[in-house]
Amino acid sequence: MGRLTASRRVTRITLDGVNRQRPDAVAVEEPLEIRVSGSPLAVTMRTPGHDVELAAGFLVSEGVISRGEQFARAIHCGGPGTGGADGNTYNVLDLTLTPGVTPPSPDIARSFYTTSSCGVCGTASIDAVEKVSTYDVSTDGIRVPARDVAAFPDRLRTQQKTFDKTGGLHGAALFDVDSGELLVAREDVGRHNAVDKVVGWAVLNDRLPLRGTVLQVSGRVSFELVQKAVMAGIPILSAVSAPSSLAIELAERAGLTLAAFVRGGSMNLYTRADRIVVPEGDISTSPPDAEVASVR
Repeated sequence: MGRLTASRRVTRITLDGVNRQRPDAVAVEEPLEIRVSGSPLAVTMRTPGHDVELAAGFLVSEGVISRGEQFARAIHCGGPGTGGADGNTYNVLDLTLTPGVTPPSPDIARSFYTTSSCGVCGTASIDAVEKVSTYDVSTDGIRVPARDVAAFPDRLRTQQKTFDKTGGLHGAALFDVDSGELLVAREDVGRHNAVDKVVGWAVLNDRLPLRGTVLQVSGRVSFELVQKAVMAGIPILSAVSAPSSLAIELAERAGLTLAAFVRGGSMNLYTRADRIVVPEGDISTSPPDAEVASVR
């Protein structure tokens, strides 16, 4: 596994004139080439660590697999442009699926490169992006107290050890509603990678679909994060920051509960607000054309 952080000297300038040079920890970003049975599938820029989970979660997001038993094994290997001739750089990962599982189709339509900030960059069309999930999250009868959801961001934050050092990583965590347990938390320079690592953990532990869980993310919610939750069977997605319009539309169509701006003891519920339990009378009604329920 590569380094999670690197040290660089920086010049710190302050307006009071106290300027100095000092070492600074920065998050590492390196390419990971994902192959299936030797055939290249995608390259993503990621923070090294939990690469097998990342790749397994990526396969779920792409609709290649939907259960842990379909994922056989993974091995790091060298390759062109990765220093393969001089040794293993751990930036190429070759995956093997269980016999009988259909391999990824060339029609997945990726341009063979995704940046750390965009999980679906390079996808040829919106039709290829909005994939059909094996799981129907709209039927999940999960109910969770609003007070618990409000506490999830802080609980995730306590697990972000590399963020403490760098301030430069996204985080994602999965919570079991019945037990209240934080099942897994992962960090990455890419928000979509952090979610793939969480979903990949579920693949390797044969826990798909992730019914009765809440996915908490540390930043904003874009279309691909909602898609990843739906593909893994996660019924509730909670975010510290804002959702995009397309994320809301997909959540609504899929029947996923989307909570955003979850911070400071309040949250905005954009879809399926019925799953968030609040004391009687705690939701103030807005004008008829308002689409957002605000919970405090």
